[in-house]
Amino acid sequence: QVQLVESGGGLAQAGGSLRLSCAASGRGFSREVMGWFRQAPGKEREFVAASSGSAAYIVYADSVKGRFSISRDNAKNTVYLQMNSLKPEDTAVYYCAASTGYIGTSYTQSSRYNYWGQGTQVTVSS
Repeated sequence: QVQLVESGGGLAQAGGSLRLSCAASGRGFSREVMGWFRQAPGKEREFVAASSGSAAYIVYADSVKGRFSISRDNAKNTVYLQMNSLKPEDTAVYYCAASTGYIGTSYTQSSRYNYWGQGTQVTVSS
């Protein structure tokens, strides 16, 4: 069983930065694929970024590439999402997700993740 707790959301101005954190419980964190997804009001949940256990493989959505950065500290069982150059369209609830099974290269598919955090709100004002 894995529990995920996000923190770091809040209000930012366009062009500003925020860093999200996701603390994971349980064993095996270093072997788990960790992902960030987001859901804006009235829209479907969408992929943002993901990292393999060793961080050797990282993938980003085109909409955040060059602005967001995912990283992880396996000693602290924590994954981060550094968000720079924020835009109003980045406003959403951001979710941390973990995959404890084999995910192959399907990092962008929410259905491949079996544990989810409760979400943290990010609001970007123009």
